[in-house]
Amino acid sequence: MAKRKVTKAPAKKTGKPATKRGAAKAVPAKAAQPDLLAVREQIDGIDREIQTLIAERALWARQVGKAKGKLAAAVEYYRPEREAQVLRRVVDRNDGPLSDEVLVRLFREIMSACLAQQEPLKVGYLGPEGTFSQQAVHKHFGHSAKGLPLASVEEVFDEVAAGHADFGVVPVENSGQGTIQSTLDLFLTSPLKICGEVELRVHQYLLSRSGHIEDIERVYSHGLSLAQCKGWLRQYLPKAEKLAVSSNAEAARRARNADDTAAIAGENAAHVYGLKVIAGPIEDRADNTTRFLVIGRASFPPSGHDRTSLMVFIRDQPGALYKILEPLARRGISMNRIESRPAHSGLWQYAFFIDVGGHADESPLRDALAEVEDFAGDVRVLGSYPVAVP
Repeated sequence: MAKRKVTKAPAKKTGKPATKRGAAKAVPAKAAQPDLLAVREQIDGIDREIQTLIAERALWARQVGKAKGKLAAAVEYYRPEREAQVLRRVVDRNDGPLSDEVLVRLFREIMSACLAQQEPLKVGYLGPEGTFSQQAVHKHFGHSAKGLPLASVEEVFDEVAAGHADFGVVPVENSGQGTIQSTLDLFLTSPLKICGEVELRVHQYLLSRSGHIEDIERVYSHGLSLAQCKGWLRQYLPKAEKLAVSSNAEAARRARNADDTAAIAGENAAHVYGLKVIAGPIEDRADNTTRFLVIGRASFPPSGHDRTSLMVFIRDQPGALYKILEPLARRGISMNRIESRPAHSGLWQYAFFIDVGGHADESPLRDALAEVEDFAGDVRVLGSYPVAVP
């Protein structure tokens, strides 16, 4: 069976315009060569200015804690709505040549380092090291936060609720596979709030110790990742055994012990566990994206562009769901998602999880929720939080 090769980036274009056959080629004027030493001196000067400004920003960040009467721990003055506003302004100001994504990542790391001067944020995630959940932690909190790899999503909830972690990052839905219902079910009994969201483009790779696809007899991965790659697996490894495990990093850990075993995981897991990339990306959908929720113990003020997650228990009566949704529609409030789950409070009782635009403390959503409460058996705001920044 032939190996599938990783698609290589196309060669860079020369920048020369195409010419018609027989037409005379234009000879461009010879551009003056810049003085390399002078250019490097300019870059060195800019680097010094950047470093000075970052140090000044860090000093001012320390004043935020002192303004509270003491040099507080990071969790006491971490404000996701403020960070979202800063990053949106970065995007609004950007005229290139660097992309929005690159600049957002740079500023996120600066804010992360400034916040962690005294004590870094502790953020729980589904471990072990090398999972997509860990990548989501780095994207949202930066590398200065202290990641706490945990054995399950339920343990992430427990550690945050107990105060052993400041925040947690948990997967909630995938663009191709839909909602991760086990995560939603944990909100039925948890007191935690949703404080943010992260959208992560997920690229899956086939990894093994030997790097040879013909050796592979079994493939380990998280169940969702196996589903995201089932078309590729059907075509290239139809006879291999597919085995679901707790995480992609756990799959990579197992794959490093045998030549006939492979893992489907992120490329980062190959570096962490010493594996070779056989093929990738191998996900069936090129736009494969997973949405993660940031969970914490407190609610936060509006950021100016927010989403609210609701859990609604509906009384068993005709038109009950319509009466819940109509006040939202009448006020022009967009609904991004609705899911029903068994409520665990009685036979055939259901809770509806609804994502809507806006912040629960601001109109028109605040007014709509007041009206919804008249019809619903119970309405719980799981959290109002900034919409994910690219």
